[in-house]
Amino acid sequence: MNATRAAPSPGLKITPPYGYDAIVPLERGHRVLLPRGATPQFCRSLDAIALTVGEFVAGGRDYPIAFVTSDGGATYAPVAILGLAARQNLFVSGSGEWDAAAYVPAFARRYPFCISKLYVDGEARSDKVVCVAKDYVDPGGIALFDDAGNPSAQWRDIERLLAEYEDDLDRTAEFCAALARLELFAPFTFQAMAADRVTLKVDGMYRVDASRFQSLRPASHKALVAKGFAGHVYAHFHSLENFARLYRRAVQRATAPR
Repeated sequence: MNATRAAPSPGLKITPPYGYDAIVPLERGHRVLLPRGATPQFCRSLDAIALTVGEFVAGGRDYPIAFVTSDGGATYAPVAILGLAARQNLFVSGSGEWDAAAYVPAFARRYPFCISKLYVDGEARSDKVVCVAKDYVDPGGIALFDDAGNPSAQWRDIERLLAEYEDDLDRTAEFCAALARLELFAPFTFQAMAADRVTLKVDGMYRVDASRFQSLRPASHKALVAKGFAGHVYAHFHSLENFARLYRRAVQRATAPR
């Protein structure tokens, strides 16, 4: 990772993650506005947010963990379900603050920073660069490095979060690829019933099929255990019970006095 890049070359392209506007490589001379515990604006209307396998235990206490695919099942990615309607985040208050009693996913906590791949003249580079949302670079912000170029304690904590998150992304991709090879993913739908009729239906999600998982050949199951992946699968299974809690939260919000 590199937090001291010079001005980008004309052929350099940096693609921002979902929810970020323009991003720029972080430089040691930058002063950055740091939102103190505030929920990033784009998260306030998210009904699901990316989650890594390292967050399954903590995140699974509060959210249902499901999987999504955008390429017809070639690849899958885990998400924490935040709401039961489009653009509904049931964990963010009207004032825009995340529920203090709930786990805040690292995708939100890292903002306004991220680590991005570099593309030069359309070709992907092997190195990655620490970036920051352009709107947060401001003369009134906080200096992350001293005059000698040494990082502040605050920046070391942020950089540690970014590095751990990036490593966990690679492990998450490996986890999902392993489950996909074993054909363990299956589509599912959450339904709420009242008076013998469906009152709410949420689909487009995937989960690990429990019967397929239990029927794995011993060698395949042993391989998942050896990689630490079996524990993530069980955390996913347990998290699905949170759909009932999520529904109750949705009902409480819908019926709360305005």
